Amino acid sequence: QVQLVESGGGLVQPGGSLRLSCAASQSISGLSSSSWYRQAPGKKREWVADIWAGGLTNYADSVKGRFTISRDNAKNTVYLQMNSLKPEDTAVYYCLVTWTSGVGSWGQGTQVTVSS
Repeated sequence: QVQLVESGGGLVQPGGSLRLSCAASQSISGLSSSSWYRQAPGKKREWVADIWAGGLTNYADSVKGRFTISRDNAKNTVYLQMNSLKPEDTAVYYCLVTWTSGVGSWGQGTQVTVSS
């Protein structure tokens, strides 16, 4: 079973940037998609971004223009570059890799806190 290790979270001021990484124990080049989700305290987990096998990306309206999802197949890693961070971006961020079978694997989550 694939293991996903997330890193890059932390405390940042509003307007700052962070880059999250999701490193997989197996090749991700053949996956259907890779995604980022986030969950703030007391709220449902929400979808943030997708990147598909052909490179197509999709973003939630709340992060469009500020966040960028990317993939490095050679490093088996998915990234989320977060710019112009806002306090409402504060959440635990989770990566998800989805196989063509429909089975998904989740990372353990990394905390992002945006505060002055």
